[in-house]
Amino acid sequence: MLLLAKLRRGELIYDLGAGDGRILIEAAREFGAKCAGVEIDPERVARLKERLAATKVEAEVIQGDLMHVDLSNADVITIYLSDSVNAKLAPKLSRELKTGARVVSLDYVLPNWKHDREVSIASAGLSRKVYLYLIRRAE
Repeated sequence: MLLLAKLRRGELIYDLGAGDGRILIEAAREFGAKCAGVEIDPERVARLKERLAATKVEAEVIQGDLMHVDLSNADVITIYLSDSVNAKLAPKLSRELKTGARVVSLDYVLPNWKHDREVSIASAGLSRKVYLYLIRRAE
């Protein structure tokens, strides 16, 4: 996902539904990105913070509803959410993301958005799709 987004050193990535933090850890370690993870589940937040501490990765952890987080400063957004959540999230991303920002979604499309790239990958014996969206604004 991070390679597809062409994440660069110093860029700010938000992982929405950060779970165990693996995207944040990889983004910080391998790409030198600034990282923020949004997670609503308090138990997952606790595990995420423990994992970040254990791996000595610095990232902002936001416990809360991703629909209430300001994403306007994001360079990259990563998501692995459901069709229904993506449907609610798509208008927020359209409003808030700056030109040049990238959204990468695993398995689920953003409805009514045209992806710029679609890549098929094999993961744990499963065939999966990763979708890349580039934010453009009409001039």
